[in-house]
Amino acid sequence: MEALIAALQQWIEDPQTVRLAVIALVSGTFVVFGLGVGFLALNATNPIRRRLGGAVAQPQKEKGRTLVWINTMLGPVSSYVLPQSEIERSRITEKLVHAGYRSPDAVKDFYATKVVLAVAFAAVFIIASRWIPDLTTQMQFVYMGCAAGAGIFLPNFVLERLVQRRMKKLRHGFPDALDLLVVCVEAGLGISQAIQRVSDELGVSHPELAEELALVNAEIRAGVDRVEALKNLAHRTGLEDVQGLVSLLVQTLRFGTSIAESLRVYSVEFRDKRMQKAEEQAAKIGTKMVFPLVLFLFPCFFLVAVGPAVIGLISVFSTM
Repeated sequence: MEALIAALQQWIEDPQTVRLAVIALVSGTFVVFGLGVGFLALNATNPIRRRLGGAVAQPQKEKGRTLVWINTMLGPVSSYVLPQSEIERSRITEKLVHAGYRSPDAVKDFYATKVVLAVAFAAVFIIASRWIPDLTTQMQFVYMGCAAGAGIFLPNFVLERLVQRRMKKLRHGFPDALDLLVVCVEAGLGISQAIQRVSDELGVSHPELAEELALVNAEIRAGVDRVEALKNLAHRTGLEDVQGLVSLLVQTLRFGTSIAESLRVYSVEFRDKRMQKAEEQAAKIGTKMVFPLVLFLFPCFFLVAVGPAVIGLISVFSTM
């Protein structure tokens, strides 16, 4: 206790503030300890959680047992961490699915990561503030809140980057998958066999898209309707190109038209669309080059072209 008071006195000069901080820390410690003991006791005496945790952890490896134990322990406190709004929870779940995280506990792990990072960043700032003696107590609390806010918003930024990176990989692999799908269907394979063959062929070059296609085929084999499995593919990827392909296949299966002919037409249209997008990006280069030219190249050009003349004029006027 004396060490704690001495450490607080290094950061806080007012004795009354130190006394209140010690009381708050001790009270918070006892409250957290009591809640932790209570939650552990509830988990230990809950036969349903204990039986489910044992049943799931039995066939898993040591890492799987640890994850199951952590999720079981976090069960009672998940309601305090997860968002109460169903819209917010659905939005985060959709983003996690687009990023490739389809676990039932992905949302819980995501928000648990936010809480852990917020506490960790605040603790790191408290430790680092010992080497910044000029900070007042008020500024320390403000900066600690900013550090905790950064820990809360950092997972959102990382998740957005993961979603964009995975969508980019799926978008790059989709043209090859479409061409292979056209070849397989025209060779006489059914839609399920063609999807499985395309998934096998893309396993090395485009593993993300191969995984999604393999999951579609696994759902079909498990008894899910083909239309529903294809719609799930469009929902998991979130790409407009895949959604267009799924809509085409759904209409083809519903009306009984030729799948090969429909895929051939869609492939041609997709190539034209991809070419138009490339031409659009090429047309934007001229406009985008204006800013680096004005900010970087033109000043250097004028410095080289006009600089000697300016220096000469300065030297002439200085001698007059």
